[in-house]
Amino acid sequence: MRNNLSKITLLFVIGTIIYSCSLVKRVPESKKLLVKNEIYINDKINKEERINNLLVQQPNTKFLNYPFGLTLYNIAKPNPDSSYQAWLNKKPNRINRLNRFLSAKQVERLGKSFFVSGLSKFIKETGEAPVIIDEKKAQRSKDRLSGFYYNNGFIRNKVTLSIDSIDKKKGKISYKVNTGKPYFIDSISKFIETPIVDSLYALEAKKSFIKKGEQYNFSNFDNERKRITQYLRNNGVYHFQESNIKYDAIIDDSIQKIKVNLKIEDRLVKKGDTLIKKPFGVYKITQVNIFTNNTSKKERNQFNDSVTYRNFNIYSAGKLKYKPKAITNAIFIEKGKLFSDNDRTLTSKSLSNLKVFNYPNIEYIEDPADSTNSSLIANIYLMSKPKYVWQPSIDVTTSDIQQFGISGRMAFTWRNLFKRAETFELSTKGNIGSSRDLANPNNVFFNISEYGLEGKLSFPRIVFPLNTRKIIKKEMLPTTTATIGLTSQRNIGLDKENLTGIFYYNWAPKQGNTIRFDLLNIQFIKNLNPENYFNVYTSSYNTLNNLAQLYNVDPDYLDDNNNLTTQGAVDFINDVENGVITFPSDDNNYKIIRSIGERRLRLIENNLIVSSSITFFKNTKANLLDNNFYSIRTKIESAGNLLSLFANTKNEPLSANGNKTMFGIEYSQYIKGEVDFIKHWDFGKKNTLAMRAFAGLAVPYGNGQSIPFSRSYFSGGSNDNRGWQAYSLGPGRSGGINDFNEANLKLAYSLEYRFRVGGNFYSAFFTDIGNIWNIFDNVTNKEYTFNGLNSLEDLAVGTGIGFRYDFDFFVFRLDLGYKAYDPSREIGERWLKGINFGKTVLNFGINYPF
Repeated sequence: MRNNLSKITLLFVIGTIIYSCSLVKRVPESKKLLVKNEIYINDKINKEERINNLLVQQPNTKFLNYPFGLTLYNIAKPNPDSSYQAWLNKKPNRINRLNRFLSAKQVERLGKSFFVSGLSKFIKETGEAPVIIDEKKAQRSKDRLSGFYYNNGFIRNKVTLSIDSIDKKKGKISYKVNTGKPYFIDSISKFIETPIVDSLYALEAKKSFIKKGEQYNFSNFDNERKRITQYLRNNGVYHFQESNIKYDAIIDDSIQKIKVNLKIEDRLVKKGDTLIKKPFGVYKITQVNIFTNNTSKKERNQFNDSVTYRNFNIYSAGKLKYKPKAITNAIFIEKGKLFSDNDRTLTSKSLSNLKVFNYPNIEYIEDPADSTNSSLIANIYLMSKPKYVWQPSIDVTTSDIQQFGISGRMAFTWRNLFKRAETFELSTKGNIGSSRDLANPNNVFFNISEYGLEGKLSFPRIVFPLNTRKIIKKEMLPTTTATIGLTSQRNIGLDKENLTGIFYYNWAPKQGNTIRFDLLNIQFIKNLNPENYFNVYTSSYNTLNNLAQLYNVDPDYLDDNNNLTTQGAVDFINDVENGVITFPSDDNNYKIIRSIGERRLRLIENNLIVSSSITFFKNTKANLLDNNFYSIRTKIESAGNLLSLFANTKNEPLSANGNKTMFGIEYSQYIKGEVDFIKHWDFGKKNTLAMRAFAGLAVPYGNGQSIPFSRSYFSGGSNDNRGWQAYSLGPGRSGGINDFNEANLKLAYSLEYRFRVGGNFYSAFFTDIGNIWNIFDNVTNKEYTFNGLNSLEDLAVGTGIGFRYDFDFFVFRLDLGYKAYDPSREIGERWLKGINFGKTVLNFGINYPF
């Protein structure tokens, strides 16, 4: 034992020495690797992320407290090209020997190959260069700390820094901040030269960000500049800019008070070689000119067609291709209104929303005909997008049923279809594939085919019999979309047709908020040959037939060769599920037979769903780089009510389940609601905490006893609970014995801490909690159903680690999931029994799960 302990200690010491030396491998002799920053605020160490992020230099990124990126960088050869040349010239005959097998050019190219120099370059670019302590950058960090506290009211703060060695070629930087006492706003006065600006300011003075008695904060002054500028420019003061606002501050150190004087002087105008002062004026719009089909500024005055519509002048370089109302409805800059930046922004968004123009160019010029110099002419320049667009695409696919497939799509787009900026898209798609499960007597490789046709018509307005403008204003950028699609699938016997149709509205009540209202959503799925299922999926039939030989099967289920008939296979499954044929508790064949039966029912299921829904979505994300935001999506859907009215007027026979039918198919009737909430916290240094919470419930009623498979919930998979594969978790504590486990209630919660490892490599620790249950439907088994708060014990917990590589335009993701708490196990065996490498669930994905 002592020998082993001494060996372990020796290995630990050697490893520590190697580790310590390797980190400074690329650090020059006279330099130091930055391994630590320390910030002391009033003699107390401060570890706030926002303060630490002010420092210009940060130590190398660490993964599990190990600088993985730096190690990668150190592994790479610093100059692989030079190393290759040195290796060639090390022995005189080496080049001659290589030239016998390769040409001189090939020998030269070998040095630039991936394995000789490319690998080192890739590792070097992926890793992180050592952060060398730079005194100039340290001084900049010191100034930034001082500036930060100054901007937050600590006017007389003092900052010192020191650079200390902590090991060979390693060092740390310590910053000590003495904030001093905070300074407060004592009084606020104003001096505004232009009377009209003074009057406008007085109307909104109470909304000022700068308030007497509050601690000085530079951001309040910055926000007040923006507020005043936006307010004035949205009320006609065309020439006003943020730079016209100045503040004079008188600091009294004896009482730590600041007197603030707001100054807005008249604008400076160049007249000849001199600058003169001129009062600001309030401008009105006297003309709105719209130029379409222009390709350059030279053509702006070359127009062959023009029309005046509702005080808008519309010009075209060729024949006008748009109905005037279609364009003017999207314009908020109007004759007689005051100049407004908001109107210009709304006009740009609205014209872009038409999807028939490139981003518009809007400019204002002073009206030369106005002697009072208080009028503007607005010129709007529009460049049309191509009227016709053809977009072909091709993909290679794979799935559990289709092992290999090739799919293609061609989309034809017509813009401005009815000359009111409508967009019509007609797309066709086709797929051929190969499946081992299908009957294939002629040994044809591609034994699956599918084709479809879809039409989509979009209107940049609300299309409705009643006037909705008072409720949904044009500022909300409303659109109406109608789609209809037909898909036909041929599987050499098991044929399916799918008809879909959607008529919906979209609008944005305010920035970051959108609402979608599906007035009508139709899905009609019909299997043409369900009785041919086991002739098509022969592997399922063979498995079932082999199992039937082991049990006491009704002879009527068998043919003359003692094999199951296709109908006998169905009857055999029914006997197993109904308990006519019993199994020992440890017999896995029951699960196999049940899964085959469940898979068959799902694949031959006919559906008729006619629903309406409304979805509200709010997202506070400011831009692509914003990692401190939240989003919430809520949806309510109702199905079957319209069909129920029609069914009462028709005399169609009831289904075998005693339910009403339309076109010979049971229609679904249910109400469904769900909430999806996502929140991100940005901790800086590419570290983010992401959280997602989801709750959804679908309740069948009337003609429905269960929820259609396409509208039900499942759990597991790369974007859900990653400790389980998709469809393999639940319902409840049942253990996921079906191929497609689904239910009508779902609860889910995920927490993920994302951090940078080095270069473009990122990682994450995650925990996923959730499950699905049956409730208020035709399932009664308590292992599957939600039975009050006690059923929260069925919440499964998956945890693990993720690895990601950022390719800039997308993120490739690999998550290793483990079952931390498995509700399908016995109570004493649920925790941590699924955490080992042999039970790893691999989840591949593109981009982040939420």
